[in-house]
Amino acid sequence: MNESTDLANLDRKILDLINQRQRLVAELLHRNGESHGLKEALVDAEAIVDREDAMLSSSAQQSILRHIVSACYQAARPEQVAFLGPVDSYSHLAGLAYFGDGMQLTPVSSIGAVFDAVERGDCQYGIVPIENSTDGRIVDTLGKLADGEVNITGELLLAIHHNLLSHSASDKITQVHSKPQALSQCRGWLAAHMPGVELVETASTAAAAEAASTTPGIAAVASLAAGTRYGLEVVQASIEDNRNNVTRFAVLGSGQPDATGDDKTTLLFEVEHRPGALADVMGIFRDCELNLTWIESFPQPGRPNEYFFIVEFPGHQLDPPVANMLTTLGQQTQRVAVLGSYPVGRKV
Repeated sequence: MNESTDLANLDRKILDLINQRQRLVAELLHRNGESHGLKEALVDAEAIVDREDAMLSSSAQQSILRHIVSACYQAARPEQVAFLGPVDSYSHLAGLAYFGDGMQLTPVSSIGAVFDAVERGDCQYGIVPIENSTDGRIVDTLGKLADGEVNITGELLLAIHHNLLSHSASDKITQVHSKPQALSQCRGWLAAHMPGVELVETASTAAAAEAASTTPGIAAVASLAAGTRYGLEVVQASIEDNRNNVTRFAVLGSGQPDATGDDKTTLLFEVEHRPGALADVMGIFRDCELNLTWIESFPQPGRPNEYFFIVEFPGHQLDPPVANMLTTLGQQTQRVAVLGSYPVGRKV
């Protein structure tokens, strides 16, 4: 028996084990429903990677396991995830990081279209940016969340590294293309290193990479994945002004995750248009010993000088302190809506 036959037999054994795993996943989902879903399974898989006797690197092991876990889950329960496209956008990378590349990720044209796909049931999940550490809140996302048609079921913090990509050398670049947020997050570097170069706004970073791939003299600010897809050279890596540039993504769905002991809640409320109304509400959070970690005001459509507020704090809506707060808050506001209680996200 030669080496090629040995490898083929080993590969068959690996596939047999993967098929056994998929059948077990199908049985667990049939018996337990969503009590132990894809996200938990991915975390469990990553926890067993750190083996001293392994020949593969930890990152390689993690990548292989994540793909197997995601593919088994998708085979057992086919689902789709809508994201703000195109492929290789940062929303796409966030979807891959959260769901794994075995899940079917479906690009759509806008943040609103992500919400629509989940509301209609075309996709079981969606993933949208909600906040950036440099540019702040994502208005389109908060506006759609206020409609209350879908829940936040999870979150992911994605480290954003912008790269200058082109077929042209830096001294031959006449235009830099990217979406407005990416250009904004690199404005200091671009001003210092590309003075006089025209900045052109595009619908997405991936669209900018595509333009750079077809026209000499154009560079794109985009992800390394987009550069690889379009065959671009990295003129300069990591040109973001803030080295801790992070975008927080919200995972959308119709379900309600169970409490895990490490959760957060996103909440919307409206108060009367009178002096002291907001201060009174803040006292409710204080009295229930809930620490607000994020607060945003948002104009009420068609009601000048009136706002609704979106806040976040640690805890699940089923936790007694949060449940007590919600009861009191409902009595002292015009509207209260829990937008989601879900596990605290991790940074990738």
